[in-house]
Amino acid sequence: MKKRDKIIYWVATLWLALGMTATGIVQMLKIKEQEGMIQHLGFPLYFLTLLGVWKLLGVIAILIPKFPLLKEWAYAGFFFAMSGAVFSHFAVGDHPKELFGPVLLIVLTIVSWYYRPTERKTALVSA
Repeated sequence: MKKRDKIIYWVATLWLALGMTATGIVQMLKIKEQEGMIQHLGFPLYFLTLLGVWKLLGVIAILIPKFPLLKEWAYAGFFFAMSGAVFSHFAVGDHPKELFGPVLLIVLTIVSWYYRPTERKTALVSA
């Protein structure tokens, strides 16, 4: 792996981990703004805890060594959660500025996944 690719991977991964950790903690603490937003989007309050826990577990999965299949699931979960957030904001007619955070986290997820080192990838199984 080229040095440039390693730098891109770690910068994207650390920013992704920071973003997911920060939003996960805020969601688990059920900060008033988060409660208002989740209800505005039409989800029950317990969804905050669910998202927060998943985000924190996903961060652990992408940062720890080994477990490439677990990392794949974490990346997929991040992508599904953030694309779901984008769709939810569209569905309720929110201002496009509400999409910045989720879109940024989608981009960081894709960049981190694409540039991950070989030892963090699953082996292809041939049939």
